[in-house]
Amino acid sequence: MTSADRPYAPDPARTDRVLGAVVGSAAGDALGAPFEFGPAGAFGARFPGGAGEMGGGGGWDPGEATDDTQMAVLVGESLLERGGLDLPDLFDRFRRWAAAGPHDIGLQTEQVLLSGEPWDRAASVHFRRSGRAAGNGSLMRAATPAVHFAASGRAATMSAARRIAALTHGDPAAWEGTAVLHELIRVALDGGDPVAAVPGALDGVREDRRARWATVLDPGWHPDDATEFNGAVWPCLGSALWALRTTRSFEASLTAAIDLGGDTDTVAAVTGALAGAVYGFTAIPRRWTDVLHVTLPGHGDRVLRTPELVRLAERLTI
Repeated sequence: MTSADRPYAPDPARTDRVLGAVVGSAAGDALGAPFEFGPAGAFGARFPGGAGEMGGGGGWDPGEATDDTQMAVLVGESLLERGGLDLPDLFDRFRRWAAAGPHDIGLQTEQVLLSGEPWDRAASVHFRRSGRAAGNGSLMRAATPAVHFAASGRAATMSAARRIAALTHGDPAAWEGTAVLHELIRVALDGGDPVAAVPGALDGVREDRRARWATVLDPGWHPDDATEFNGAVWPCLGSALWALRTTRSFEASLTAAIDLGGDTDTVAAVTGALAGAVYGFTAIPRRWTDVLHVTLPGHGDRVLRTPELVRLAERLTI
C-alpha cells in the first residue's frame, strides 16, 4: 500500500487546535459581549479571582454570541456549500443576515450590506464616500476561513483573507490586518508560535501598509500605546496578540483582552481565535462551552451550539 492509498488520518493535536480556533473565537465573542463599550477592568471586577463566567447582561443571554460569530458561521457555511470561496454567494448571505435585523451589527458593515450596491462595488463605494473603512469587522469573522485555508499555505490564506475582508471593508488596512491574522492562525494550527511568526506575516503585507502593522504587532507594543479606539483594525489585532503573548492560558488571554474595555466582544473574539489555535479546544473551560450558542437571523433563525460549531470546524478542514 502506498501513502496515497492509505485512508486520511487527521492529527488529533491539530484537530484540537482547529476546533479551538473556531469555538475559541465564539467563546471570546460571547464572553466579551456584555462588556462592550464599557470601561477597562469591568470583567475582572465582576468576576474577581480570575474565574470569569458567561454571565450575560447588556441585552445578551449567558453564552450568546454576537454578529462576530454569526458572520463567521456564514463564511464557513458558504465555503462548504459552494465548494470554496464564492464571493457573490457570501455577500448575499451577509446581506440577507443584515436585512433580517440582527441584534447587533457594525454600522459600517450595515451600511455596505444594505446599500443596494452590487457585491463587487458596495465596500469600495462606501469607502470613497465616507473615507473611513478600517473597522475591525473583517477580523471578527476570520476564524472559519482561517482554518479552511490554512492547509493551502501562507500566500493562499492571506489572499483569501483580503478578498473576504474587501466585501465589507474598502480600506486596504483592513485587508492586510485580516491577512496577518489568517497567517498567524495558520502557523498556530501547525503547532508553531504565532508571536514568533509576526515578521514572516509582515513580509506578506503590502509594503505601503507594513510599517503601521509592524508597530502594533511589535513585542514592545501595549494597548495603551494605541492611537485609535480598539474598534479600529490596528489596535484590535495588536491588543489580541498582546493578550496572547502576555498570558499563559486560554482563559487568562481572554480575561486580559476583555479587561481592556472598549470593543470587548471583537477583541476577545480575535484573541479567542488565536489562543484557541495555540491551546486547543480542550483548553476552553466547559462552563463556557456548555452555554455557548449563536443564532443566524435571515438563515432559518437556527441556533448553533458548541457541538454544531465543532462539526463546522471539522468540516472546514476536510
